[in-house]
Amino acid sequence: MSLNVFSLSRSAAYRYTARRQGGSALVIGIFVITVMFLLAAALINIVEDADSGLTQEVWGTRALAAANSGADAALAQLFPLAAPANVIPTCASVANNWTPPDVVGFHACSVALSCTAYFAGAITQFRIHSTAVCESGDTRVSRQVEVVARG
Repeated sequence: MSLNVFSLSRSAAYRYTARRQGGSALVIGIFVITVMFLLAAALINIVEDADSGLTQEVWGTRALAAANSGADAALAQLFPLAAPANVIPTCASVANNWTPPDVVGFHACSVALSCTAYFAGAITQFRIHSTAVCESGDTRVSRQVEVVARG
């Protein structure tokens, strides 16, 4: 039996058409929800990557500041301001490590120092190597600074 839409009343034709299209709306709805879910998942990954990158950058900056401060401290040990003019600097006066002050910027950082003396005729050169390691949880960042000074 063939159903002629034109022979039905207007409300009966609307019900018939609505019944036939009900399944397609469900499929379109599921498709839209799936696409929105995939977009949300991609956005969450992007935000997590950006957060991890920012954390690495902050800890890297802290480590670099600690390494620079360690090199400055080693230079201050090598060439003390209050030393008499006739004192000859030696690497023996430089400690093997430097303890950063207990402030927020240096929190969880440690600094290792090394000093090597090189002689070029009458001039003595000192190479100071400062390595800082800052870590928190799974994040561990290391930066190195090398300074050469003449004595």
